[in-house]
Amino acid sequence: MSKKLVKIGTVQMSCTASPRENVAKATERIRQAATQGAQIVCLQELFTSLYFCDVEDYDNFQLAEPIPGPTTEALSKVANELGVVIIASLFEKRTEGLYHNTTAVLDADGAYLGKYRKMHIPDDPAYYEKFYFTPGDLGYKVFKTKFATVGVLICWDQWYPEAARITALMGAELLFYPTAIGWATSQDDATNSEQYNAWQTIQRSHAVANGLHVVSVNRVGLEQNGAMKFWGGSFISNPLGRVLYLAPHDKEEVHVQEIDLGRTDSYRTHWPFLRDRRIDSYQPITKRFIDE
Repeated sequence: MSKKLVKIGTVQMSCTASPRENVAKATERIRQAATQGAQIVCLQELFTSLYFCDVEDYDNFQLAEPIPGPTTEALSKVANELGVVIIASLFEKRTEGLYHNTTAVLDADGAYLGKYRKMHIPDDPAYYEKFYFTPGDLGYKVFKTKFATVGVLICWDQWYPEAARITALMGAELLFYPTAIGWATSQDDATNSEQYNAWQTIQRSHAVANGLHVVSVNRVGLEQNGAMKFWGGSFISNPLGRVLYLAPHDKEEVHVQEIDLGRTDSYRTHWPFLRDRRIDSYQPITKRFIDE
């Protein structure tokens, strides 16, 4: 079994109301990860700002930018300088009145490889994303970077096994989930623990079902005037769901984890879920609900 070692960098950080400060901070953390040997660095969802979807406020559309645009251009220079792949989640202005929650992928030479637009858009208290984001229309995507073919999904996408499966079937060697999710500070500890465990478990299940590594990167810190604590807890899972790295809930952290993509064939051979799929029986999955 030949090895294919890749070093993954995760940047879990808090944000401020200043996009300029957040981009500078993220850039410094990317440099820190590269110093530790990272080859692919993933940033959290909407890292250039506070999580603004807690309110429906038209002024927040001013935070959006084109992709490619100023932030991807700045990060492209960093990627080229450091020789690292950067996965950057941004608020995309496609045209006047049309916006997406989008992740751009920059290769290790700075080349812009493309973008993925978030497909599943939530609408919950303090997560009013349908007000801001049009659902993605690019479909699921993989990106052939210098170090690996990566699949990118975003936050609410992480609850849907269909999204992980399709991205894996497209040839993703590992899945990245830039994320912004937290606890209401009014909640009790038991509820918080249950919610976090569900979030981690569903993503680990994607790793198992598809026989690949999953990397989930969340933000951290108090926002919304102290009403929301983003729970951090970024993690990396191997293809059997074993957590290789787990970030704390209450502080920023840059981590670099070496993984061996060369073991994917062994995992999938010994646990042959892809072999035994009954694709002839799955047509009902395309229905909203199966009425009798």
